[in-house]
Amino acid sequence: MSETYTVKVEEARPAADGKPSAGPVYRCIYAKDGLLESPVGLESPWQFFCDSAKRIPNNQMLGRRKVSDGKVGPYVWLTYQEVYDAAIRFGSAMRSRGVNPGDRCGIYGSNCPEWIIAMEACNSQAITYVPLYDTLGANAVEFIINHAEVSIAFVQENKIPSILSCLPRCCLYLKTIVSFANVSSSQKKEAEELGVSCFSWEEFLQLGTLDCELPPKKKTNISTIMYTSGTTGEPKGVVLTNQAIVAEVLSVDQMFVVTGKVCSEEDTYFSFLPLAHIYDQIIETHCIHKGCSIGFWQGDVRYLMEDIQELKPTMFSGVPRVYDRIYTATNSKLGNMKKGMPQNKAAPLLDSLVFSKIREAFGGRLQAMLSGAAPLPIHVEEFLRVTSGAPLTQGYVSYSMPTSDTLTMIGLTESCSGCFTSLADVFNMIGTVGVPMTTVEARLESVPEMGYDALSSVPRGEICLRGNTLFSGYYKRPDLTEEVIVDGWFHTGDIGEWQPNGAMKIIDRKKNIFKLSQGEYVAVESIENIYLQCPLTTLIWVYGNSFESFLVAVVVPDRKALEDWAVNHLHEAVDFKSLCENPKARKYVLDELNSTAQKHKLRGFEMLKAVHLEPTPFDIEKDLITPTFKLKRPQLLKYYKDKIDQLYSEAKGSKP
Repeated sequence: MSETYTVKVEEARPAADGKPSAGPVYRCIYAKDGLLESPVGLESPWQFFCDSAKRIPNNQMLGRRKVSDGKVGPYVWLTYQEVYDAAIRFGSAMRSRGVNPGDRCGIYGSNCPEWIIAMEACNSQAITYVPLYDTLGANAVEFIINHAEVSIAFVQENKIPSILSCLPRCCLYLKTIVSFANVSSSQKKEAEELGVSCFSWEEFLQLGTLDCELPPKKKTNISTIMYTSGTTGEPKGVVLTNQAIVAEVLSVDQMFVVTGKVCSEEDTYFSFLPLAHIYDQIIETHCIHKGCSIGFWQGDVRYLMEDIQELKPTMFSGVPRVYDRIYTATNSKLGNMKKGMPQNKAAPLLDSLVFSKIREAFGGRLQAMLSGAAPLPIHVEEFLRVTSGAPLTQGYVSYSMPTSDTLTMIGLTESCSGCFTSLADVFNMIGTVGVPMTTVEARLESVPEMGYDALSSVPRGEICLRGNTLFSGYYKRPDLTEEVIVDGWFHTGDIGEWQPNGAMKIIDRKKNIFKLSQGEYVAVESIENIYLQCPLTTLIWVYGNSFESFLVAVVVPDRKALEDWAVNHLHEAVDFKSLCENPKARKYVLDELNSTAQKHKLRGFEMLKAVHLEPTPFDIEKDLITPTFKLKRPQLLKYYKDKIDQLYSEAKGSKP
């Protein structure tokens, strides 16, 4: 019998009073005597930074590569003391502009030292910072500024035009704009005509002083409001307190320690995943807590590996497509690891002769890898575990099949990033999201309409959480808060299955289910994930409704795969757009998709009857996907309504 890594702390609850049954409550074994809390006296993330700045003032903290005469040079660093002084002065400057504790400050831009300095300046003055997604359009930024009543915003230089374009509609609240670098006289004039002051980075710095009294901080203070890009409707502001962030950082630290990776002042982190998301914020705050150095990428994926080789990080954050590019099949070391052998002993000769070259591509010092933004395919993660010599951490949530080695932190913004984690060299946790973090408890709640029973021999149901790192609600939206927090339990919308070893496996999604006309329920995200395993598919949106008995789909095909097929099966040269409209090509893709469905034992009503091939990927500009690449289904239906109607007409007019 496999070892169990969770402990039961509360018994199951039968269905009653209109509420579905719920399974037992579990904690991680490292929290068996109580959930981890922020200790007395540690009131704010600001203290993490203060302590490090006092302990190691001259250590490198934030680094970027300088460009001179069109050439990119080595990393240039700010020390902990320099960043501390800048944060104090910027905080003081904000107060001089009438921004007080509890007010909201926007941060708009990609990862860079200025982002962290602005965040710490807010922390110093107990000002709530509100990240503005670098990938969001002007409309969303405008909404967030107005909804959160943002009075000051730190903005990346190339985003100033975007802010100015929406300024006429949000200048009721926004009164000060600070550029990460410079600001032109024409931009200043444009802002001033609307009653808004615009400063360069250096100009605003001069408004502040090092000799200022910092306000007291409380655990209950709102540290940040993080707006999540919902698949329907307007963005939701997730309220996170100082206590939630502090506890999450301490929990990450605890899990790093118990799983064998202790971060220290010797570590260097490569900042790549967006700081506008909670995952990277927590990781970087943890790095600041431990006194690590943080080096930022240039912001161009073409130079990503060059930046990594220059920085030589010990910790790296990436996204699946980056890892996928370096994926090559290998099985020798993997086989030994599956037999239970620790990764550093599974194939030492291959490590030195073959896999060292892959480690060198990451700078040669890698000790921990992190992945986020989308699910990392199991075969790619297995490859990285074999070849990199570094543990892999994956940060992804909502119907993914994450994998594990040392610390796979899985979570939502609402859970302050991490809510599940994998454990070191427990290879049989692969394909799961691991066990609950030490700050939360978890249970499954039955979903009868989908056939999931939390009390069955294989417990399945909606994953529910409670604990010390959960959000305090959606900002100004008590109605939405009450929908997801019931009796103190946050309902994630993910369907999970407890494994014998105490790990959680995400198998489905409660939302995005619909009933076909014959009464069958369809969990569309589950089906889409299966169809995405077809090599011809890069993106797919599956559609059905209660007035129809079958499914149709819009597919963005893999261009090379489809063009390769066309060379052998069509007798004329066609461009890709015309190829997507070709009836033979559409039938070929449909047949291949349904072949994949049959291999995965999808039921008849889950098969596709017709597809539209879309040559252009779904994009944010058309409002078809979120910045985290989730499908915006109502918007997709509106955009493709004519195509959907046509697909149903075609399918009904032909013999299945």
